Amino acid sequence: MAISFDKALGVSQYTVGVRAKRAELIASNIVNADTPHYKAKDLDFASAMRMAKSGQSGGMGRTHSKHFNVNSSVGNSVAFRVPNQPDTGDGNTVDVQVERNFYMKNALEYQQSLQFLGGRFKALRFAIKGAQ
Repeated sequence: MAISFDKALGVSQYTVGVRAKRAELIASNIVNADTPHYKAKDLDFASAMRMAKSGQSGGMGRTHSKHFNVNSSVGNSVAFRVPNQPDTGDGNTVDVQVERNFYMKNALEYQQSLQFLGGRFKALRFAIKGAQ
């Protein structure tokens, strides 16, 4: 009898990828805090999870088998964040303190997702080997 990893791991396998993508976006915002006209981006987690679970990419399509696959697992879930403060004159919408808070929260949620996924693998290992 074959093990279905999709059923065994559930949604955990997708949360790790979506959280990693969100960490990249937030880190990009922090790095570009001093870049004129840079607009802060964020990820709609619920939408990204729906797209990841359904296998939709929302990205560019391949028209030839030799083309690179450039589809993103989160696709169109990335959007510009509405700034909390008025424009400072350079057109940049990044608030570094807010971005750091989002990054720390996302890092904790990422770690939690990894621990939960590790627990799922531990349960699978126990089911295969049994108690020893």
